[in-house]
Amino acid sequence: MESGEPKPVPEPLVSVVVVSRNVKDLLLDCLTALHQGTDVPFEVIVVDNASKDGSPAAVEEAFPHVRVHRMRKDSGFGRAQNAGLEMATGRFLLLLSPQVMVGAGCVGELSDFLLVRPDIGAVSPRLIGSDGGLDEGARRSFPSPGLAFYRLVGLSRLFPHSKRFGRYNYGHLPADRPHEIDAGSSACLMIRRAAFAKVGQFDTAYFMYGEDLDFCFRLRQNGWKVFYVPAAVAERHSGRPTLQEAARHRYELHSSMWTFHHKHFAEDMPAFGNGLVWASIWARWALLSGWSAVSRRLAPGD
Repeated sequence: MESGEPKPVPEPLVSVVVVSRNVKDLLLDCLTALHQGTDVPFEVIVVDNASKDGSPAAVEEAFPHVRVHRMRKDSGFGRAQNAGLEMATGRFLLLLSPQVMVGAGCVGELSDFLLVRPDIGAVSPRLIGSDGGLDEGARRSFPSPGLAFYRLVGLSRLFPHSKRFGRYNYGHLPADRPHEIDAGSSACLMIRRAAFAKVGQFDTAYFMYGEDLDFCFRLRQNGWKVFYVPAAVAERHSGRPTLQEAARHRYELHSSMWTFHHKHFAEDMPAFGNGLVWASIWARWALLSGWSAVSRRLAPGD
């Protein structure tokens, strides 16, 4: 190659899709950590969900090689994620939240695991929370009615390492060893493109939350495995939502619980059982909403 000719750009092994809305500073930090800690060929697609804080322009200025796709309105996480995945060209697809800062070698560890295990459709890293502990969303079981009941009445919190009561977050298995799980978190989840092509897009019936559980459920229905890979480490920096945002997130979380149950479990349950699940979900929402309101009134300075 003669001097001055452009060097060929390697085909991306990994396509990173980041869905973002009004978190400009976190998004820029996320992209910085990604570029500093990743040593495999990758591309980045940022899907902006109608931000009003200048996020798209900031990304284009700081990272001109990153593709930015602007959604016309906030259409929910699943729809935005699908838009980004349609643009992806990599062999593996990494879903990444702006709140997550990948550690050195994290992306390479996840892709290496998929390269040597063709039976695995998705892998989740060891996700560290703001408090320095394991983010439980990194490894989850599907929320069957029984597991949902244990969480509702607090048994999973009282006995987190019990194989029965703590199974939802695999508290009975060591967090420093890889193992099979039902589902990871779309905050940081790498998916094999072939598996995505077989399973299909994210279900847009989930506006916020639950779409990753649903996708992993369909992965396993189609014969793919999902694994937790603790050698890959990332940190989740959760911001403080406004009261209005927290209320909306709480509502959408419980709405997604019912959507998941209705889609995957309701057909095999009697009407009374489904009614009990519905009532339990919304009783939990009401309880948490009430506690939030009381806490605000009791907070110092209010």
